[in-house]
Amino acid sequence: MTRLVIAGLSGGLFGAGLVVSGMTDPAKVQGFLDLFGAWDPTLAFVMGGAVVVMFLAWRIAAARNRSLSGAPLPAMPEQRLDGRLIGGAALFGLGWGLSGLCPGPAMASLFFGGPSVWVFFAAMVAGMALFGLWSRRA
Repeated sequence: MTRLVIAGLSGGLFGAGLVVSGMTDPAKVQGFLDLFGAWDPTLAFVMGGAVVVMFLAWRIAAARNRSLSGAPLPAMPEQRLDGRLIGGAALFGLGWGLSGLCPGPAMASLFFGGPSVWVFFAAMVAGMALFGLWSRRA
């Protein structure tokens, strides 16, 4: 139960941060990607803040073997570049650039983002389901 409360609070804090920073607005993201037009650097500051927080979190986690809730911490992710990782990153980047949304901001804006967010969310869920089916077959 404690883990669910911590997960809910963490997700709520993350969603609130996305809303406050404006990252639930696809135009903000597309403005960041428009390098030769009306470039908007806001996303760079949001990403920079996320990198600093994760750097500190990985440093703290490396010195511990259990989380604050007492659960064992997972191992550090593998540091290997392969076709799956590169292909997945390219597919993610294409979808992100075309729609201006990625999974976190899409979920945070489901209730105020309009029909385009619901279409993105449905396509995202369908893609995850298809990947699940495909990976079980392989």
